[in-house]
Amino acid sequence: MKILVVYYSMYGHLYKMAQAIAEGAHLVEGVEVDLRRVPETLPEAVLEKMGATAAQKQQAQVPICTVAEMGAAEAIIFGTPTRFGGMCGQMRQFLDATGHLWQSGALVGKAGSVFTSSNTQHGGQESTILGFHTTLLHHGMVIVGLPYSFQGQMIAAEISGCSPYGASTIAGVDGSRLPSENELAGARFQGQHVAKIAKKLAA
Repeated sequence: MKILVVYYSMYGHLYKMAQAIAEGAHLVEGVEVDLRRVPETLPEAVLEKMGATAAQKQQAQVPICTVAEMGAAEAIIFGTPTRFGGMCGQMRQFLDATGHLWQSGALVGKAGSVFTSSNTQHGGQESTILGFHTTLLHHGMVIVGLPYSFQGQMIAAEISGCSPYGASTIAGVDGSRLPSENELAGARFQGQHVAKIAKKLAA
């Protein structure tokens, strides 16, 4: 059974979360996980001015996702940073090219899940994931979140992402904060949870 983890990460935060998602999904027997990036839409010169070149090079070995790959997967876990409370433009543009998957019903009944990041603690993580769900519902996917059985989202002793809608991380205003161990644990839990649900749906 194949699970796709499809993400966009400008500065590497969601790349680390995507790796943790994949680690969690790998824990389920019989599951094959493929990590994929969505195409970049910004020119190299702009990325350089934004200080994103190094992070982009770190992810260069991750293949660019094709729309056809999505139709062949039993589950897809999407990762997008929040941009003003919604998904980033790179992810939106990629999803806007999936019309023939919608027309053929290729994703109907398959598990779909979302994880995200934001600069600040209240930077639109939940609205980004919930807004993303609209696209998944139009494709007929079965939405899978991050249940409260992941106890890490109940903590109050530290600032942390993660909600019942999906795993998340806080990057900090200057992007210097890396995903915490609790946030990575949430991502692993989500990956494993989606894989288990996908196996039940496939059966």
